[in-house]
Parts: sequence; structure tokens; C-alpha cells
Amino acid sequence: MNIILLDHIDKVGAKHDVVKVKDGYGRNYLLPNGLAIVANKPNLARLEGLKKQSAKKEGAVIAAFKEVAAKLAGIKLSIPAKAGESGRLFGSVSAQNISIALKGMGIDADKRIIEMPEEVKELGSYTATVKFHPEVEQDVTFEVVAEEA
Repeated sequence: MNIILLDHIDKVGAKHDVVKVKDGYGRNYLLPNGLAIVANKPNLARLEGLKKQSAKKEGAVIAAFKEVAAKLAGIKLSIPAKAGESGRLFGSVSAQNISIALKGMGIDADKRIIEMPEEVKELGSYTATVKFHPEVEQDVTFEVVAEEA
């Protein structure tokens, strides 16, 4: 059965690909769940329009993410954490801490899109990468400071 995928599906294909799948998989899973449409003449003719529409939406999303990434460009975050006299932290600073600090600045970044450099277990300056989109990512510098008692 030839189908047009409406979404990326692992081990099957990317969005808008025309692929051949087993009849049962297509009829019982992909088609009823709205993940694909049958690759007949009218749908193949409509495919070009779907690609253009998707590219337009994707362009708008990327532009919005680039705008947010530009806000982050020159910012240095300060993350307070409990630390001993030697500068070693009691615990560690994680992507969750960066996410909370960004929310305080009005930037909504989920902890899952923040890539930490390494385990942050000491006071100092570090750089994390915020991956908004596969094409848009921004480095964020943050400094871990001792929490005032």
C-alpha cells in the first residue's frame, strides 16, 4: 500500500514522503490515526500544496524562535545554589534551574530543550545550549553563585 505521510514516523519516513507500507499497518494504524493518507492521484496532486503550506508555517515558527534566541544572545544568568567553603555545590545545577531562571526573564524554555555542558557541581561560569528548533539554537551563559544564607 502506498501512502503519503502527514507526520514524521520513525523507521517509516519523514513528513510528506510517499512510502510503501504493509496493508494492515496502513489501514489499521496510519490512516485511522490521521498520520497518513492514501497515495492516489488526487492526493498526490494535493501533496505539493501540503508541502508549500507546511513550509510557510515552518518559516513562521523559525522566525519566532530566532526572535527569542536573539533576546538570549547577550544575557548572562545568575543561578544561586548552596555551596560549601571550597566552592563545591551541595547537589548540582540542572536544566530545570536554567529553565526557571529564563522564565523569570519572561522566556519560556522547557528543560528538555536545554542541553547542559557537563555536570555543574562547582561555582563558576558555564554555557548551556537552548535548542528551540533543529535550525535554531542559542548558547546561554550562566554563572553559579553561592546562595546567601
